[in-house]
Amino acid sequence: MKLSTALALSALIPAMASAQTTVQWSTLGNFNDANGKPAYIQRFTVGGDKDFARLGFNQFARRMETLNPADTLIEIVPGYYAVASPRFAAAKGDTVCVDILTHATLSSICYAADGAHRVMSDGTTRPVEFSRASIITDPKLYSTDKVDRMPYGDAIYAKNASRPATPSGPYDVVPSFKSVELIKGKPTDVAKARVEYVATDNPREDYMQITVDNGTITVATNNRALAESRVQSLLGRGGKLPAARITDWPDFPYRGLMIDISRNYQTPAEMARILRLMHRYGFNVLHFHVADDEAWRLEIPGLPELTDLGARRGYTFDAKEYLPQIFAGDGNPDTKGNSANGYFTRQDFINTIKLADSLGIRVIPEIESPGHARAALLAMEKRYRDTGDDTYRMVDPDDKSQFTSAQSFHDNVMNLAMPGPVRFMTKVGSEIQKMYKEAGVELPSIHIGGDEVAKGAWTGSPIAKEYMEKRGILDERKLHLIYIRELLEEYNKLGIPISGWQEIAVGHDDAFNKAVRPHVVSVNCWSTLGPRSTVTRQSAEGGYPTVLSNVDHFYMDMCYNYHPDELGLTWGGTVDEFDALHGYPKQLCPVDSAAARNIIGLSGQLFSETVRSGEMLETYLLPKMLGLAERAWNADSTYTDPQFNTLIEQSEIPYWTTEGYNFHVSQPGIIVENGKLLMNAPYTNAEIRYTLDGSDPTEASTLYTGPMAAPTSGQVRAKAFLPAAGKKSYTSILYIK
Repeated sequence: MKLSTALALSALIPAMASAQTTVQWSTLGNFNDANGKPAYIQRFTVGGDKDFARLGFNQFARRMETLNPADTLIEIVPGYYAVASPRFAAAKGDTVCVDILTHATLSSICYAADGAHRVMSDGTTRPVEFSRASIITDPKLYSTDKVDRMPYGDAIYAKNASRPATPSGPYDVVPSFKSVELIKGKPTDVAKARVEYVATDNPREDYMQITVDNGTITVATNNRALAESRVQSLLGRGGKLPAARITDWPDFPYRGLMIDISRNYQTPAEMARILRLMHRYGFNVLHFHVADDEAWRLEIPGLPELTDLGARRGYTFDAKEYLPQIFAGDGNPDTKGNSANGYFTRQDFINTIKLADSLGIRVIPEIESPGHARAALLAMEKRYRDTGDDTYRMVDPDDKSQFTSAQSFHDNVMNLAMPGPVRFMTKVGSEIQKMYKEAGVELPSIHIGGDEVAKGAWTGSPIAKEYMEKRGILDERKLHLIYIRELLEEYNKLGIPISGWQEIAVGHDDAFNKAVRPHVVSVNCWSTLGPRSTVTRQSAEGGYPTVLSNVDHFYMDMCYNYHPDELGLTWGGTVDEFDALHGYPKQLCPVDSAAARNIIGLSGQLFSETVRSGEMLETYLLPKMLGLAERAWNADSTYTDPQFNTLIEQSEIPYWTTEGYNFHVSQPGIIVENGKLLMNAPYTNAEIRYTLDGSDPTEASTLYTGPMAAPTSGQVRAKAFLPAAGKKSYTSILYIK
């Protein structure tokens, strides 16, 4: 597409008169620019009320430039942009189109703009009515001549056909029981069943034996909270259970989920819903990611700046009072009820700990350090400016270091040559420990992060240079190791163990490992396939308690598939419930039996860059987390894909529907075979509705009832609907040529 053509199209869009400011985002399609590099043009169509100075919006960091010379694009921070234009003062009835040349390929709606808002001439912000046009109306909007990753109808048809409905037994649950033995006795109506718990001295951790007979379910266990979740799974199936004796235990002591509420906030009420889901499926660790570059979400007594600045995001260039908006929002740091602003009060956190403990779930809070620390750094700079207190200051004011983090920040690393980082982490750790004591719950550990510290983070710091010269340090990476050991000394005084990402356990000398390893509760290793698997093997072989946190199977924030409308990221590929189910530990980390004993469990990670609500959070998890639950409980093969799919449909979807959980619905398949148009659904009770005119199917579209004569050209579009649950899939497309 020629740039002149793109500009000319602006004049063809009809005026949009409105009393409110409306902004619609759209794309004109992928193409190669004059240098043969991938690019696309994104358009902001602004209508209704205007008379503002700038249009702010969020987007994953890209190199961009406006096409109209009257417009000016400003990057506030990577991922937050504003367009200034004199055209925003145009007559109210006129429409203004802002075209931005973007140097990348657009393949997913998650990489489109978000968080649009107005910035007035006085710097205040106003909301807009923001919408995004579909990107699946034409393949050029989401693909290139060489790359088209859309899962079209024929590919989905084959996938659905490989998972036919399979009979499900009365004792099929997620995760599956170790053994079920049918015995002589009378059936039990689960609606009237009596449940009795008795203690057992069986030495196996988390052991249970469940006997079902004649209206009574007797459970002998050494972990009642865990056994209750298994019994609930049985009772939730309804009907009558034949007499049986069940023997069960989990294969791993660590069965975790990491939920990130820093990038985008989740409320205590939503986290309570997630904890109940975790309990149902046998999880026992919530790795709670409450602090990162983009926000700080936990009240810490004595350090009010952390939430005053770190839990609020809006339009700002200096981040002196609050953080710049990123990912989403309306430009206002005080707006309530969105994913940009909010934090857990001290009491919120205590209540969460108590609830988790009652469900047999440990909560490990993560305080990222020394990287991923931008929110904390800026908050402590505010403290220094406002009070003169430099106790917790972590920034060298004369630092000229030049680096770029994995998330494109240039100022997100604590300066470890200063005393502030250890003092800060000790203060935060001691306050968190007090919350656990007040809750009456043991603090399992504090996860200190340790990952993705950009190279060169301290090379331009005079303080770091002097520190290294005095100690004869030639490699700046050793600052990180010194920091870990110094922080560990302080935490040891408090009785606080630590957890961390793989960087704290791999590539260090014997002296470091000897000093640190005994105090580490868990190490999350995400590099567990192909050449990267060396990292995880080194952790396990080095004696560290290793948690397989593999991106290819267990990252809950990866897309279910490459459909352009699917929510989530794709840098680690795609992950659905079957990918998680196939995450066999022996394949992810092949080590000898001695090292295998150091693999303590599995964890799924849900980073929240693309999450905007509790409903979205639940959709990312369900049904994906069920595959993880099965593998964390049973390391070896259990259900086949057809069995697993049937079980989800027959047992879990009804439960989610009753409890009001949001969940992901897979797409229908479409093929043409011998002149006939065939479709299949991912579930037996799904309705398939389709169109032949290129429009998006709705509940009112034609219902597929069986094979029919296929059109000779054009396209077929279909969606799967679950009427009882009020859910639907994304659109499947088959082009017929």
